[in-house]
Order: sequence, then C-alpha cells, then structure tokens
Amino acid sequence: MRTFWHILRKRKMRIVGVVLLLMFVFMAIFGPIIYPHQPAIHPNEIYLPPSWHHLLGTDYAGRNILPQIVLGARNVLFVAALAALFTVGIGTLIGLAAGYLGPIVDSILMRFTDMVLTIPSIVLILILAITIGMSNDVIMAGILSFAGWGGMARAIRSMVLSIRERSFVEVSQGLGMSRTYVIVKEILPNLLPYIVVHLMLALTGAVYGEVGLFFLGVVPFKADNWGVMLNFATGGSGAMYSTRSLMFLISPILAIVLLQTGIVLCTDVVNELVDPRLRNTVGGYQANGRRRQRRTSVGRISVGGRVRSSSN
Repeated sequence: MRTFWHILRKRKMRIVGVVLLLMFVFMAIFGPIIYPHQPAIHPNEIYLPPSWHHLLGTDYAGRNILPQIVLGARNVLFVAALAALFTVGIGTLIGLAAGYLGPIVDSILMRFTDMVLTIPSIVLILILAITIGMSNDVIMAGILSFAGWGGMARAIRSMVLSIRERSFVEVSQGLGMSRTYVIVKEILPNLLPYIVVHLMLALTGAVYGEVGLFFLGVVPFKADNWGVMLNFATGGSGAMYSTRSLMFLISPILAIVLLQTGIVLCTDVVNELVDPRLRNTVGGYQANGRRRQRRTSVGRISVGGRVRSSSN
C-alpha cells in the first residue's frame, strides 16, 4: 500500500486517473440501486438545459440524461472488462504454446495468428457479429476479444522464446520438471508485468469496440448503453442540429473520454506497480541524484571565490 501511494504522489495526474476509474466502477456497481428504473418519458420536457432537477438536461423524449449515463456504465464496463480478459487469456495461451511447445505447434499457431491479423478488426467483428449474433454480453465480449488477441500472442511468443534460453529455465528442464511446472513457475512470472499492462490497454480498446457496435446498430437494442445514446443523438432525434440538444450529444462522448482517460492514467500506475525494475530505476535514479548532489554540496567549500573540496 505504501508503494502504491508513493507511485501516485510522483505524478498528480495519476490520482485523477484513479478517481475517474473508481467513479465509473462505483456507477457500474451501484447505478441500478441509485436509479432502479429507466427515467420516465415527459414529452413536455424535451431538451431541457441542465438544472438542479436535471443535472445533464433531458433528451429527445424528455428523459433525464444523467440516469442514462449512470446506468450505461454497468453494461459498458462489464462487457469491456470481460472482452479484455478474453483477449489477454487467448493471447497468453497461444503465445505460450507457440513459444514453448516446439516448431510444429509454433508454425501452426503463428500462421493462424497471421491470418487473423491480416483481416481488419472492424470487418472481422462485423462478420462474427452478423454470423454468430450477439444474443448476450458474454458472446459480445468473446467476439470483441477475437479481433484483439493476435498482436499479444505474437509478443508473448517472442518473450517466451527469449526466456526459455535463460539459465533458470534450463536448470528446471535439466532437473526433469514438467512443462506445466516450467511454464507456470519459471516463465509466466516473467510475463506478468506485460500481461497486466496489456489487460488495461485491451480494456480501452474493448470500450471503443462495444460502444461502436451499439452506435452502428449491429447488436440488439439496449436503452442503457452510451453507444445507443450516440446513435439516437446523431440519428433521427435531430440532436446535432439544435443547440438546445447539445448536452444529449456531448454527455455520452464526455463519459467515454473520462472513462478512457481514467484507464490510461491507471495503466501508468499499474505499469510501475507490477514492474519493480521500472519503479526502482525511476525512483533510484532520482534518489541517488539527490544524494550525490547533497554530498557534493557538503563536501565542497568556497575559498577565495574558488570552489574546493573540503578534503583538500
């Protein structure tokens, strides 16, 4: 915990990122408790400006915009987190297998990975969405993850090929340890910093992917999603053509930007937290620099306008 607070204090923007991410997690967990029902339709209150009663104003149907943002956080975060876990899980497994199980397995898995990487992500997602259908959030998360694991699998494979040549892995193999033991105990801990950081980065891509699919109308309609709000704001509601409806257009965009900002800033925190080498290098350099400066200042005195060492 002390290390965590030390990392946060080094850059104040990291505190902002943690607060933003925690705010959206709070909305995702407690949003349905705060707003158990969708806001009611009030045709006489269309596109009202922000006020104490409607903090973000109202939409084209006279509904309060704030509850829609709060309720949408749960769906966006749940699907994005699940898709990020699937992406990292698939990429890690394929990368480990390709890098450790020999040239035949490596060749088969990498050719399949290359085939997936050659197809544009949005095209692949749309093809899978139309073919399989997105009947629930788990299927949607799986489809989003299928287009994102290829790059990670290649990176993990390269790292495994390098790690397996090191002495501690060769010693374990020489002692007759099983492949499972070597992978879990010797190789995987060295991959953990990269895996954790990539999990955070995959989360940002999954948020954009999910909101984009709802915005395009590829998935079944859900009222509590920021992508659906953007779809209506830029579509038939006419929100783009009136200054009165500006908050209905800006609110979901602002929610997405703030969430992504929080994730990116927290990624910086996680990167330094899980990688002691980075933490020690940055902190050690600054600390050693200050100590050297203090020793130099104490160890020198001024004589006749000249700076001389006190040892002389």
